[in-house]
Amino acid sequence: MILVGDIGGTHSRIALFSEEGGGLRLFCENIYFSRDHRSLEEIIDIFLGKESGNIQSACFGIAGPVLHGRVAASNLAWVVDAEELSRRTGVEAVWLVNDLEAHASGIDDLGADDLVSLNSASQPGEGNAALIAAGTGLGEAGMYWDGKRRRVFAGEGGHADFAPRTDLEIALHQYLMRKFGHVSCERVLSGPGLQNIYDFIRDSRTEEEPPWLKEEMSRSGEPVALIGKYGLEGKAAICERALDTLAGIYGAEAGNLALKLLATGGVFISGGIAAKILPKLRSSIFLEAFTAKGRMKGLLEAIPVKVIINDKVGLIGAARYAVTRRAENESPVAAK
Repeated sequence: MILVGDIGGTHSRIALFSEEGGGLRLFCENIYFSRDHRSLEEIIDIFLGKESGNIQSACFGIAGPVLHGRVAASNLAWVVDAEELSRRTGVEAVWLVNDLEAHASGIDDLGADDLVSLNSASQPGEGNAALIAAGTGLGEAGMYWDGKRRRVFAGEGGHADFAPRTDLEIALHQYLMRKFGHVSCERVLSGPGLQNIYDFIRDSRTEEEPPWLKEEMSRSGEPVALIGKYGLEGKAAICERALDTLAGIYGAEAGNLALKLLATGGVFISGGIAAKILPKLRSSIFLEAFTAKGRMKGLLEAIPVKVIINDKVGLIGAARYAVTRRAENESPVAAK
């Protein structure tokens, strides 16, 4: 048995997998609201109860930079330590990885039905690849080609500077700079980022906020979900403009990542937002922004872009990471 987790700012998914004939079989899974709990250890205690004796290894993908087996979660007041998790669970081999590193590790275990292509570029058999995921925050990871297979590495590109491209985005950047000081990509490309874009469009009077929408937003416990819903439905121009702006920024940042990694092997998009706004990502807004890189436009047009619609990819990847590391006899921090 392999204990795994996909830990985000909103949800923490915990599961048990078994390895069978080289494949992975999901045994059981639960989802918890992260902020309802004081720590990851508390969630694991609830999930496992008193049974952990048959677990051979564990791996947790967590949103944040993992250094020496320890991570301060980016969007949670949690510090997670592999050695402490090992002591708490009695599992000797415990790995902590960045959540996008886990997602990327699961890509090769996905089936054709788990991916939606956004362009007609064919998938080459080799080459670097990239992964970008907007949700509560913005994550990015890379996969470099070593001559035989792709090897995953983590990044924190979501916290790099937002690069505005249009007059509207320049004004948005200035608006957010006055509010936050540093404006990262995550400030505009995430769930909270969609709220920031909406607030800017409203406050700048780029689009008017209808009275009925203002009232509904004030009563809603999930205003970002309303912005996305009405933006897709075209029910409110302000929501549609906000969602179009986010889709363009998503495409532009995905293209930036593809160039930085020379991701000729493909760009993959995961995270909680992509599947929900898939019609926008399949529109010209995303792909035009993705390829609008001057002399590099032809290169980007040849890169396959795929959305991962299997929301268990982080769990699958965490399990695959543990299996691979055990096969390579790599000791986790907790076992040292």
